[in-house]
Amino acid sequence: MPGSRTGRPPVRRAPERPAAPGPAHENPLLRLHARARRAWDRPLTAYYLILGGSALITVLGLVMVYSASQITALQLSLPGSYFFRKQFLAALIGAALLFAASRMPVKLHRALAYPILAGAVFLMALVQVPGIGMSVNGNQNWISIGGPFQLQPSEFGKLALVLWGADLLARKQDKRLLTQWKHMLVPLVPVAFMLLGLIMLGGDMGTAIILTAILFGLLWLAGAPTRLFAGVLSVAALLGVILIKTSANRMARLACIGATDPGPNDSCWQAVHGIYALASGGLFGSGLGASVEKWGQLPEAHTDFIFAVTGEELGLAGTLSVLALFAALGYAGIRVAGRTEDPFVRYAAGGVTTWITAQAVINMGAVLGLLPIAGVPLPLFSYGGSALLPTMFAIGLLIAFARDEPAARAALAMRQPRFGKKRGARGPQGPRRWNTMRRRTSAVRTSGER
Repeated sequence: MPGSRTGRPPVRRAPERPAAPGPAHENPLLRLHARARRAWDRPLTAYYLILGGSALITVLGLVMVYSASQITALQLSLPGSYFFRKQFLAALIGAALLFAASRMPVKLHRALAYPILAGAVFLMALVQVPGIGMSVNGNQNWISIGGPFQLQPSEFGKLALVLWGADLLARKQDKRLLTQWKHMLVPLVPVAFMLLGLIMLGGDMGTAIILTAILFGLLWLAGAPTRLFAGVLSVAALLGVILIKTSANRMARLACIGATDPGPNDSCWQAVHGIYALASGGLFGSGLGASVEKWGQLPEAHTDFIFAVTGEELGLAGTLSVLALFAALGYAGIRVAGRTEDPFVRYAAGGVTTWITAQAVINMGAVLGLLPIAGVPLPLFSYGGSALLPTMFAIGLLIAFARDEPAARAALAMRQPRFGKKRGARGPQGPRRWNTMRRRTSAVRTSGER
């Protein structure tokens, strides 16, 4: 081997290793999924979903009530904005109730359970008194409170069952009594059946179905055994079959599921024209206010079938947006119920979530022709102050519970005013410095000092 110039043998170099392949670019979808998961896991996610989702549903509902009710108001020789103004007034009162409920402590909510139940039972019994109760669309479930305003006490029965049932089950759980089936059923089921009886005296089976869903939601959250749960469900189903079989009107509604033709004597007129409205909307709708079905073809366009008018004017995009908002609201309610350690909060949040979700599914299912028309409004969306007020109070309950989570409470406590406190205000670490671009000095300097 020839030597080098220095006389030393040449140094052998190690063979170069191939460069390791760099890290592959992360999939944007995976990165987006990771960010979404981090956002879902934040302590205040449920709080923002409930507050923002309910606000968007209510505002969009006001817009659609104004659009869908104009023709009905003009046909009744009323101003075109008549129903919108009533709904807007109810929304303002409901917003006050929502704010009050969201600021109440849990103890006060529990204290209100029995007064609200007693008031609801009294008003629901008052409906059956001749001269006081009113009949609307064949149902004796209304009370006139003066002028054009009416009250449907059965809507407040839903809120009463949620609060009272949650308080009852929480007290029994604290005493370790829910392991016995008699304590799980009594007096929850008898009181619920009493409310159902008062509702069915007026013929409102739609509200009775929602109340039954709330009852089963509470029993499910309480951990009712499968046999007990199935037994109560069988009794309720048997009573439902009897009530449907003994009413020609309910049998006719059941026969209209999936109907595409009004049928003899136009018995399926409302169901079919609801499908017509959805079908004519297309992907993005005919435009806000441009519905054709609301011109007398579709009955109850601004109440029970407002979802159909939404599909006609805003299209599939509008209906999917409403569906997504209700799904977010339901998810947030389930999250609040699942993360709390307080049994009352768990039962109340689960009851409210069951109520709103079941009612939304029944209303949308009827409009889509998948379920019989039950005559229940779309929560926070349809026209009706009697339905809007207790629902907004229930939303306030969820907001209060979401704020009361330990992690959410800590996150809210860490928040500081954006521009700091007032000058001179001292916190635990002394006066707060203002976030400005100007330097501050602790003492006044002389003109020659640098």
